[in-house]
Amino acid sequence: MKRRTLLSKLLVLGGSSSLTVVAKESKALPASRIQAAASYSEAQRGKSLLIIHDGRIVCENYTNGYKSDELQKIYSGTKAFWTFSALAAQESGLIDLDERVSKTITEWQDVKWKSRITVRELLNFTSGLDPTFDLHEDGIKDRDAIAIGRPIVAEPGSAFIYGPCSLQVFHAVMKRKLAKRGESPTHYLEKHVLAPLGLGPQRYVADRSGNPLLAAGMVMTARMWSGFAKMLAHEGRPLVSDSSFHEAARGTSANRSFGLGVWNNSNVDRSGAWEVDVERMLHEKWPKQQWSRACLCKNAPSDLVACIGSGCQRIYAVPSMDLAIVRQGRDSGFSDAEFLRQLFGR
Repeated sequence: MKRRTLLSKLLVLGGSSSLTVVAKESKALPASRIQAAASYSEAQRGKSLLIIHDGRIVCENYTNGYKSDELQKIYSGTKAFWTFSALAAQESGLIDLDERVSKTITEWQDVKWKSRITVRELLNFTSGLDPTFDLHEDGIKDRDAIAIGRPIVAEPGSAFIYGPCSLQVFHAVMKRKLAKRGESPTHYLEKHVLAPLGLGPQRYVADRSGNPLLAAGMVMTARMWSGFAKMLAHEGRPLVSDSSFHEAARGTSANRSFGLGVWNNSNVDRSGAWEVDVERMLHEKWPKQQWSRACLCKNAPSDLVACIGSGCQRIYAVPSMDLAIVRQGRDSGFSDAEFLRQLFGR
């Protein structure tokens, strides 16, 4: 009886190729906008779209042959799971994000510039280390050792250099600190991040020394990934405090639109703000990338944050609206700005 009563309150939109369920009309998020966003996502080879507003699923859409229980690679969406493990580690006193990496990676203590890099700069991709995309490859003997030995190509804090190297050094820091407890970074992640979100062990793409790839690798359904999106919408709860969440959401002087694994829309309130296609920009060599005054969408709220994975994998969250969104798909002309414009209006 309860199930029948609930279903009677749902408005079902869409054709035979998709199913969009809207739980209740809302001035903040009208059904017409949800449908427009769902239609745009489907037209851009979207596989899934899950929208949770005020704690309720208002859209759950699986299209283009995709099924609700089908695991999908989230690529760089993996990064934020690890950066939030760093925030949790700071709150527990295991690490200090502003401590120098050379305190733990002692090989760096007498190396120019490397000796100055902080843990925070690793997580913000402002360490100055070479990005070293080869770390994504399979069959590597020891990713951590390679990352530690890579050259520094910019002064710490001066440039945004997105790539796997900095995160892999962070893994080495956590590995050495946790060894005293008989733990591993993966175990720490599972206990302090994955388990509170209702998730179990993930696909880690380990090298021959057992080191996971922190930059990518996880596979999730839309429902699985939505736990992280809801956490962002709730300003870090239940993983970390709201103050730690805001550390991630504020960005850096090198790239105000990115911080600690999370993209943000804060530049939208600045004069001269312009919409960036993050995936396209990241395909440029780092010295040619432009991030000054970049935002995700001029029509979206300034407190919107996102995790962005290759091939148009996305989660978005807007804390002021208690809004969490998962969008998965294939490579296409998908645009963050256009999708968000469909949802929030012009």
